[in-house]
Amino acid sequence: MPLSNNVIGCINFISVLLSIPVIGAGIWLAMGTVNSCVKLLQWPVIILGILILLVGLAGFIGGFWRITWLLVVYLIAMLVLIVLLGLLVGFIYMVTIRGAGHPEPSRAYLEYSLQDFSGWLRRRVQRSYKWERIRTCLSTTTICPELNQRFTMAQDFFNARLSPIQSGCCKPPTKCGFTFVNPTYWISPIDMSADMDCLQWSNDQNTLCYGCDSCKAGLLANIKVDWLKADIFLLLTLIGLIIVYIIGCCAFRNAETEDIFRKYKQGYT
Repeated sequence: MPLSNNVIGCINFISVLLSIPVIGAGIWLAMGTVNSCVKLLQWPVIILGILILLVGLAGFIGGFWRITWLLVVYLIAMLVLIVLLGLLVGFIYMVTIRGAGHPEPSRAYLEYSLQDFSGWLRRRVQRSYKWERIRTCLSTTTICPELNQRFTMAQDFFNARLSPIQSGCCKPPTKCGFTFVNPTYWISPIDMSADMDCLQWSNDQNTLCYGCDSCKAGLLANIKVDWLKADIFLLLTLIGLIIVYIIGCCAFRNAETEDIFRKYKQGYT
């Protein structure tokens, strides 16, 4: 029986270790420059990781010291958390499956359209009171000012691989026909009727295109990339938890069977 207890305890301890990638993914999202301005996914992931950690510890204690009721609680709670993690992985994939950049002539960077993204993501940035907080946060970062340090010539800038947030927020849309002075300062054309974003652009370094739909689209494109990276870690953790859970269930059932036989033999003798 001590051997069975140790096996169940060790199996359940793996659940504790598997909580680390989940918590780490949440912390990584929270620390990102763009994601820190949009608090959408970080805390749900971190909280879910902490719950997996606590439930895994409960399973480890219950298995190592053979506390049956704690093992039962572990098995039920872990099943619920596995389902929740699976739903989260699926949700992230579904809301990020749409949205891609569009090439422009003579430009290495891509342009982004808000309508290309899922409705759920669009609603997170289209409401004015939410976007006002986000744009204020973005304007305090070095995302746009750093471009002025990197590029002084127009052709170098046009050949640059800008991040989506830089393409959408730090310059006017290419279709507006602005003339380059530096990455965050442009001369406007006489006719700016091509798009509302053309009217939103300002050479004020605290304004730029932070009010443009292209900036919102660039933000969502950045979020999409980061969320998909985090989703891969969450998916691998989910697979690991499912395997550990199945092995843990089998080990628990075998231990219970051994316990029944032990009691039967003691009664027989």
